[in-house]
Order: sequence, then structure tokens, then C-alpha cells
Amino acid sequence: ADPACKNRPLDLVFIVDSSRSVRPEEFEKVKVFLSEMIDTLDVGERTTRVAVMNYASTVKVEFPLRTYFDKASMKEAVSRIEPLSAGTMTGLAIQTAMEEVFTEEMGTRPATFNIPKVVIVVTDGRPQDQVQDVAASARTAGIEIYAVGVDRADMQSLRIMASEPLDEHVFYVETYGVIEKLTSRFRETFCAVNMCALGTHGCQQVCVSNGASHLCDCYEGYTLNPDKRTCSAVDLCAPGRHECDQICVSNNGSYVCDCYEGYTLNPDKKTCSAKDMCAPGRHDCAQVCLSNDGSYSCGCYEGYTLNPDKKTCSAADVCAPGRHDCEQVCVRGDPFYTCDCLQGYTLNPDRKTCS
Repeated sequence: ADPACKNRPLDLVFIVDSSRSVRPEEFEKVKVFLSEMIDTLDVGERTTRVAVMNYASTVKVEFPLRTYFDKASMKEAVSRIEPLSAGTMTGLAIQTAMEEVFTEEMGTRPATFNIPKVVIVVTDGRPQDQVQDVAASARTAGIEIYAVGVDRADMQSLRIMASEPLDEHVFYVETYGVIEKLTSRFRETFCAVNMCALGTHGCQQVCVSNGASHLCDCYEGYTLNPDKRTCSAVDLCAPGRHECDQICVSNNGSYVCDCYEGYTLNPDKKTCSAKDMCAPGRHDCAQVCLSNDGSYSCGCYEGYTLNPDKKTCSAADVCAPGRHDCEQVCVRGDPFYTCDCLQGYTLNPDRKTCS
């Protein structure tokens, strides 16, 4: 164990996600991560106390802070943890930590001891409950929250959960197979003196510890300014920098795609397809809708004419000169007409001429 850890006793609670999306072999890697973390800590009744919670749709306190004060017993208990499967109730897990684990009866030391209360949440999904208010209450109660996202984890949810500054409390790894690489990051955070942890680094967005020194960096979509401390948003909608088919909308260091009127965004969130503007309920034509490559125009049935509003139709005067083929008399109908004859004449079988 790193001797520098002895300088910082903690009341440390791990909250690990074992929902259905975490495969059994992946959950085994989480347990390896927990064991390796325990190895880096100065575990003991008067130094760092550790609790482990397991959650999915329900929450299980595997062991509280008062149970084990030696690494071997702790790691043995970790090896016996079984996944719960089902949902991802992250908010409920944090609430349970506040109400049932961070209590003096369960081994948390009194406030007068000034022992930091720390939570490390490990999840690969999106919370299925309201985590924002619960996490805010936990932080207000003096609990420092680190959020570790794996694979499909929702980064926005991690940022909502974690303590400030976010670049020191939100971590992401591509797979459970490489989660152990975070062990050294936490060892540095909890044990060694680093410029980033002291909060005096002056970096606007991300501080990267570098031994006794540090470097500043920026979130994705931002670039480091010449002062090497502050960041500016990159215009990701500049030609050649985005993958949008039609419209690129810049969004604070990121971008989203959109489509011209009459087109709809495809599920890939990049390309566009022409809408069927003549589908029922999508147009305001009174009689006939004519689709036209993402747009439409209105028309009328035979015997009607389109009004100036280009939407509604009026019955045409079908008996106007030149609009019918009756020899003698045209009789208006709606929308059609019939022929008739003057007195003393009879309509021929062709229904048009008279004898």
C-alpha cells in the first residue's frame, strides 16, 4: 500500500451497479477493481473504513463501515458478492447510502472527527430514477461523490451525480476489462498530494496531474487557449468537421444535426429523409394533396377549381360556355352537369344532342 494513504483517513462507500446490462464476467471485473482499491487504502478502524453497496432495481448493503477493519476480510466479503440483475435505481442507492450507511450506528465516525465521507458510484447505464435531487442532497450533507462510467454509461447522469470540480470526480472507461486502470487515479486522488486535488491549479476545465506539477486540458469540443489555462469552444459545424446531411447546429462545444423543412432526421441522427407531406393529418388541402419531394401542393376533384388560398376548392361553373358539350341546354349539378333540350325537342340517346 502507498504509505501516503495514511495521511488521509476516509469513510468510503462503494456503490456498484449489478443491473441486467452488467454481464457476470464484467461484474467479476468490478469485484477485482474493488479488491485492488482496498489494497491501495490504509484500511483500519482509525484510518480508512470501507462499505460496499450493490444495486439494481433494489439496493443491498453488502457490508457497512463498521464490519471489517482488515483488508483480507474485506476482500473475502467482496469475492462473495452476487449480482442482483434487473433495473438501475442509482438515486435509490445514493439515498440508501445517506440514510442507512452514513450513520454512526453503521460505523460512520462523528462529524467532530472531520473524516471525509466519500462515495464511488460504478455504473454502465442510465439511472431509471431521479438521481439529481438525491445526489444534490448527499453533497449538501457533506458527501463527496465520484462517478465512474463504463461502456454504455450516460455521461450526463454521471455529471449530475458527481461533486465539483467535475473533471476530478467523473471518470469513464471503455470496458469493465480496463476498469482497474482507475485504481492508480484514485490512489493519487486519495493519497498523494497533487496540484489538481489542491484546487489551486487555475485550469478552467480539466486539470491533469503530472507528478509534482500539472497540465490543463479541455473537454471534447473545446481547444486550449495560448494561455494554457482557459478553453474556447471549437466550431464543430465548420465545413468538413461534422457528419450532418443537411443542417449542423452548433451546441456549446458539440453539435446536433437537423433537416430542412419537409425532411425528417433519420435514426442515425445524421441523415435526412423527405417526409410524406400528404400523409393524413400532415396537410391542409380540402380535396387533393400532391406530394412533391418533401413539400406538397393542393388540387381539386374534377368539376372544382382551387381557390386563391391554394387550399380549398369551389365547384366550377360546369355550364359556362366552352366547358360542356350539350347541344341546347346545360343543367348544373354538383360537381357535374346534364344536358336537356328546348321545348319541342327530345334528348337523343347520346344524352347530348336533341331531335
